[in-house]
Amino acid sequence: MRAKLRAKRRWRAWPVVPLMLTAGVPAPVARAGPPSGLRADAAQVAEPLPGSEAPVPAVARTWPVGVRPEVVRGWDPPAHPYGPGHRGVDLAAAEGDPVRSVAAGRVAFAGRVAGRGVVSVDLAGTGEPPLRTTYEPVRASVHTGDEVGPGTVLGVLEPPTGHCAGPCVHWGLRRGKAYLNPLSLLRTGPSRLLPVDGVPLP
Repeated sequence: MRAKLRAKRRWRAWPVVPLMLTAGVPAPVARAGPPSGLRADAAQVAEPLPGSEAPVPAVARTWPVGVRPEVVRGWDPPAHPYGPGHRGVDLAAAEGDPVRSVAAGRVAFAGRVAGRGVVSVDLAGTGEPPLRTTYEPVRASVHTGDEVGPGTVLGVLEPPTGHCAGPCVHWGLRRGKAYLNPLSLLRTGPSRLLPVDGVPLP
């Protein structure tokens, strides 16, 4: 009889053992942020913004200002969305110069941002979301919703804002939240000689 009672006591004690073994083990903690040793900005670089991988079609038919303006500061993309950099190009111009749309599209914005005149144009036939060009500082002569063509005057260049040493147009390009190089809108490649009436070919 005593042997049976001892066996029952042992059997009842078994379920307690796993509880005692797990009671002292801490539960796994979910860690937020990048793994140890990986900087936060590096983690953001590892995942490019949607739209940054898509090729940019060379749809521009004219420069925003002049015929072949000097690029006083080029495109310098930031390492991550909130990092330092230059999200466009600066083109030398004179105050009062006409600023033109480089391609056909629709004016998405024409107004003032932080005291500067800004005009943005969504370019036609460039996908979804469309490529958006931005020009500043510009005193706009167009309105949101206007249809524009290549070379349509959007406004005139305003006085310098301190962004450049002298008067300049800041020309930007974006698809969604991804900033792109606006110079990629222009056709580049080797020059070709075209026949001219009355002039013999070499």
